[in-house]
Amino acid sequence: MSTQGHVGGGDVLIREVDRATFDSGLFDLLAQLRPGFTRNLFEELTTVGYDQGLRFIVADDSDGIPIAAAGYRVLSTSRGRILYVDDLVTSEALRSRGFASQLLAELRTRSRDAGCVRVELDSGVTNTRAHRFYLRERLDIGAYHFAMRVDV
Repeated sequence: MSTQGHVGGGDVLIREVDRATFDSGLFDLLAQLRPGFTRNLFEELTTVGYDQGLRFIVADDSDGIPIAAAGYRVLSTSRGRILYVDDLVTSEALRSRGFASQLLAELRTRSRDAGCVRVELDSGVTNTRAHRFYLRERLDIGAYHFAMRVDV
């Protein structure tokens, strides 16, 4: 499934990245979002995560270069079926041009098509720029997310 649109002064194509082409620019985008992200973590994410239902969509520029990406999965929860967004990132040089909005719109469509009742995501507490974006996009702050480090 792919959609095409005109956002931020250029044409973009949104497409699902198939398992065989995960590395085509996706690692570089995810590394911008997650400092310390390594190739080994990427390999685990794109193999084990894929087996757990993780899928990625990317927005390509007119030259076919990935400029934004979203990782998501559909989950059955006690709150109903949800589309959970693991990652949503736009290349640092191209932020605030509407690419993330277009990806989020595609995720909403996919959530409806999958029979989901909500789209949900977590965002780090210090990422205020992303928080402003999510609030503009009409996402609500619906919960606190608590975590505990597990020593191995």
